[in-house]
Amino acid sequence: MTLDATDKAILNLLQDDAKLTNKVLSSKLSLSVTAVYERVKKLEKLGVIDRYVALLSKEQLGKSFVAFCHVKLVQHTQENVKQFEKEVVEIDEVLECYHLSGDYDYLIKVHVENMEAYRNFMITKLTNLNHIGSTHSMFMINEVKHTTALNI
Repeated sequence: MTLDATDKAILNLLQDDAKLTNKVLSSKLSLSVTAVYERVKKLEKLGVIDRYVALLSKEQLGKSFVAFCHVKLVQHTQENVKQFEKEVVEIDEVLECYHLSGDYDYLIKVHVENMEAYRNFMITKLTNLNHIGSTHSMFMINEVKHTTALNI
C-alpha cells in the first residue's frame, strides 16, 4: 500500500492524539473537513487505522509493577501452541504476548500491583496453564522509552 504525504501526516497526528476532530485535522493540514473525513475513512477501511484507544496511566491505576516472562513449552506441537495461546490471551494481567524464535517460545508482558501480586499471578494463573515447561522472569527497573506510535 502506498501512502502519500497527506495520509502520513494524518496518521502521525492521530497517533499523537486520536481525539483530534476532522475540523482540527483539516486546519492543521490545510484541507477541507470533507477531504480529511474521506481520507480517515479510507485509512480505517483499508485497515491502516486498526482502532482508537485511550492510553491509561499504570501508576494512577496501581499497575506499575511490570514483569517480562519468558515461557518455554514442554513440546512444540501444533495442539500445545494453540492451547497455550488460547489460554494466555484470557489472562487479564498479560498485556502482550509474543511467539518467539530462540531459547524460549514466548515472551509475555505483565502489569500488576507489586511483587506479591506477580507471585500470585505466577502461582495461580500462568503456571496452571497446560504445556508450560519452564519460565524465566525479569522485572522493569525503569521505563526508558514507551511509545505506541509507528514511524511512518
